[in-house]
Amino acid sequence: MPKIREYADLFNNYEEISLYCHSYREPVFITKKGQGDLAVMGLETYEELMGRLELYQALQVGLEQIKQGEIITEENMMKSLNEYIEK
Repeated sequence: MPKIREYADLFNNYEEISLYCHSYREPVFITKKGQGDLAVMGLETYEELMGRLELYQALQVGLEQIKQGEIITEENMMKSLNEYIEK
């Protein structure tokens, strides 16, 4: 269940919100005038999410390349890697 706090709580209870974000590694949703406004999370959680996003984007590029027939054989890949290592 998401943790939802009022806008004023971000200022009045910063330490509590920070502790929650770091302890549970999930965001706290901040509302302003009853409407969703922000998602606050620990830096470690943010970096993990961004890493996942980058991985998913790279996988999507790879899948698109496969669909378009842009593939490299294992033999050619090993040759390229060996050439790179020897430089």
